[in-house]
Amino acid sequence: MSFIKTTPLSQAQGEVRELYEQQQGAFGFVPNYAKVYCHRPKVMKAWANLQSAIKKTISHKNYELATLSAARALNSSYCSIAHANTLKKHFYSTDELKAIIKDQDDSPLSNGEKALMTLAEKVAVDSSSIVQADIEELKKCGFSDGDIFDVVAAAAARCFFAKLADGLGALPDAPFKEMGEGLMEDLLVGRLIDEAQPEVI
Repeated sequence: MSFIKTTPLSQAQGEVRELYEQQQGAFGFVPNYAKVYCHRPKVMKAWANLQSAIKKTISHKNYELATLSAARALNSSYCSIAHANTLKKHFYSTDELKAIIKDQDDSPLSNGEKALMTLAEKVAVDSSSIVQADIEELKKCGFSDGDIFDVVAAAAARCFFAKLADGLGALPDAPFKEMGEGLMEDLLVGRLIDEAQPEVI
């Protein structure tokens, strides 16, 4: 579902069909967010290239932590659930993720990872509020200037993707209920999950 009309899967041709097929290959269905790009499939390609470039110089875990923090700050249910699921799949248990999200004392995060998430949140909420002390906090934890660039880039990029999806009314797909199992209360920070089952080509 979205606020704008999208190309039905059965009518997709050329770049739009290629876009749908690529997204289905990743998820097993064509996500709602992908459908809104049917009007500008080249923008999705540009987004994929940007994301790939950012990921080349940041660790997988740091990228996901920065993205989750930015997504929650942006009230993006879609991105919060998706990236929390990646963290749960590769790095943390459900209980550990709960502790991270709630910033509990038993959080498994290092001081550097906490500073990373704080900076990513500030980028998403109000980047003009960031001061030199925020940067120095990461440097104290061993982050280089390049590492800090990567964190800010990951958070800034998430602003584009999340705001585009939410701005066009793309709902998180029904299977995301399973992705957010045990964490839904903390991850459903914006739009509700679509009740309709996703489509496949």
